[in-house]
Amino acid sequence: MPTVRDIRAKAGEAPITMLTAYDAPTAEIVDDADIDMILVGDSMGNAVLGYDSTLPVTVDEVASRTGAVSRGAEDALVIADLPFLSFGFDTKTAVEHAGRMVKEEGANAVKIESGSHTVELTETLSQIGIPVMAHLGLTPQHVNQSGYARQGTSQEAAEEMLELAREHEEAGAFSLVLEHVPANLAETITEELDIPTIGIGAGPHTDGQVLVITDAVGLGDWSPSFSKQFGNVRGEMKRAVSAYRDEVESGEFPADEHSHVEENLDDVY
Repeated sequence: MPTVRDIRAKAGEAPITMLTAYDAPTAEIVDDADIDMILVGDSMGNAVLGYDSTLPVTVDEVASRTGAVSRGAEDALVIADLPFLSFGFDTKTAVEHAGRMVKEEGANAVKIESGSHTVELTETLSQIGIPVMAHLGLTPQHVNQSGYARQGTSQEAAEEMLELAREHEEAGAFSLVLEHVPANLAETITEELDIPTIGIGAGPHTDGQVLVITDAVGLGDWSPSFSKQFGNVRGEMKRAVSAYRDEVESGEFPADEHSHVEENLDDVY
């Protein structure tokens, strides 16, 4: 299993791969493909829990899914997302939530949607042994303020993002997610930092890439423009479910090979 030190060492040296996962079977598949990191993202809200955003996702939901992913993955570094209102207002509470993910659910690190308010928390968590992945750019937990628009498009916003990236690196973050930002800004931030950057909708010049698993495998009915579907799992599931329905209705399933007859029960009546 790679450590956060191994991930840091890849900055500028080798591309880093990360995907989300929310259950043990998916984590096992991702792990078998030699993906470096698995993010148990609060993106589960939109991807698998049926919410309209990430905001309703609870600590308990992330914890349960983190435990499942940790049990399914043997080699990938597992990172638990801290959901909305689980941090940012009280350091003690935030440390308890982050500690739960690592100590009880098997995560190797936590991810925090970052801003000026998370620099001190990043330093505190890093000092007590909980590695932190920072996250700048589009931060879905702030959807009520900024929507889902591309971030860092003005000179002022770009400079502010670069400064926040530096501050989180100095505070001890081992990596930084850059979401939905101009590719040239992501490239500049990548060049300015010693820790690796992981892009999602941030162009090709970050140290690594991350996608939501349902987007990557084609399970959802929609994916963002900066994503790519590398398969059609939704189509295959539809085909399989329809085939199941047809065979049950026709009597073809279950067949003799799917059944067991106990000879000693012939006299039961």
